[in-house]
Amino acid sequence: MSHFATTDRTTLFYRDWGHGQPIVFLASWALDSRAWDRHMLHFNALGYRCIALDRRGHGRSDDPGRGYQLDRLADDVAELLEYLDLHEATLVTHSMASGEATRYLARHGSARVARAVFLAPVAPSYAEGSRTSWSMDESTTEAVLAAIRDDLPRWLADNADGFFLPAETHTSPEFVQHTIDIIRDASLQALVECFRAKRDDQRAELAAIDVPLLVIHGDRDVSEPVEQGRAIATLVPHSRYVEYAGAPHGLYHTHFERLVEDIGVFLRETELQPACPL
Repeated sequence: MSHFATTDRTTLFYRDWGHGQPIVFLASWALDSRAWDRHMLHFNALGYRCIALDRRGHGRSDDPGRGYQLDRLADDVAELLEYLDLHEATLVTHSMASGEATRYLARHGSARVARAVFLAPVAPSYAEGSRTSWSMDESTTEAVLAAIRDDLPRWLADNADGFFLPAETHTSPEFVQHTIDIIRDASLQALVECFRAKRDDQRAELAAIDVPLLVIHGDRDVSEPVEQGRAIATLVPHSRYVEYAGAPHGLYHTHFERLVEDIGVFLRETELQPACPL
């Protein structure tokens, strides 16, 4: 198995499949590298090197009891890219991981990154005084966290339908349960602290992103409202925005075929061109 040690002595697990131009997959809050299995198989077959990280406190990574702020989480991503000596990488993120990628680019720059993809991203700001009406306020955040702390299994069961819209997207009960099982594997402390971690104002960081960005959001997302993706697309200079009608927050699974096609087109259209001879 593939592990590396961070500078704060936390051992993190990652999957690393194949060779070629690297795609680094970063999962949403509560999920881990298993969320990306189908995507990694798809792009690996196309000749890409596919890498997926288990965030600290998730999956097979250490549960260190610390380091769940955006700065440290972004540093974990940076140290993975440095450890593997990746160049011209594509960051593919879902939900909370868009905030980690944004902070990564703000703290470490884009020397190792060629482009990024944000799927159902978090809001540009959740900070009181700067948040918009559709981003979660502090009192709602605390109410959600109380439900998670009190009875995580029940909270997951209550929210599964909204996450996948299974009656309409034909997501199987088995896959819903698989997702719930992954989340229940995570450290409860990590779940609580990571949920809080996104309550930053990242508007300036988003506006400073200097690589091509593809933003994809579903218009039936009840976890992170579609207005968030629209707002990010207006903030980031080199961005493209695609909206999926009828797609929920779990669009990484429910709209898999369309998603990998759209990402594939984005990869091809933003490939670095060789310099023209003098």
